[in-house]
Amino acid sequence: MKETYPKLRKRAKRAGAMIFFLDEAGFQSDPPLGRTYGLKGTTPVVVTSGQRQSINVISAVNACGAFWAATYTGKLNAESFVAFLKNFMKERPTKVFLVVDGHPAHKANSVKHYVQSLNGRLELHFLPPYAPDLNPDEFVWSHMKTNGVSKKPLRKNESLRERVEQDLADLHNNRELVRSFFCAESVAYAKD
Repeated sequence: MKETYPKLRKRAKRAGAMIFFLDEAGFQSDPPLGRTYGLKGTTPVVVTSGQRQSINVISAVNACGAFWAATYTGKLNAESFVAFLKNFMKERPTKVFLVVDGHPAHKANSVKHYVQSLNGRLELHFLPPYAPDLNPDEFVWSHMKTNGVSKKPLRKNESLRERVEQDLADLHNNRELVRSFFCAESVAYAKD
């Protein structure tokens, strides 16, 4: 926070690069356990569709409010991560410094080869181990899980993927909200 990131920020400014933070998360259609209230003597009932669905999401945010995301099923591996990086880089005309966690897929040889093939247009920078509180992208998941699917259970025959993708599209169109993820004390170091 005090040494590494300020150096990275200076390098990014000199190179005209954008800094993004990337992370992954999973969503399930099962309603999360939580607290509620009801009339005395009656147990509150949350109506759900009874369908169990799951979807995974990968996203990247930057302090200027830029947001990118993609959904996928299954586990994240090096091959799928390279595919996501290709998709991400299509929309980036400038150099990108991408800050990621220590997930094994991020460190795989095929990922290193892909990054090298871009001739310096993309650099991966790693957060310290066990430091999710330093990643502003974690606030995307916090927002999505407290305001998205978990607060509005799926209706019968409704697709979890479509619901999550709509929530992601809403985030993409709300640059102010994305910028707010950089205001928390633990990630204020990354605010430009």
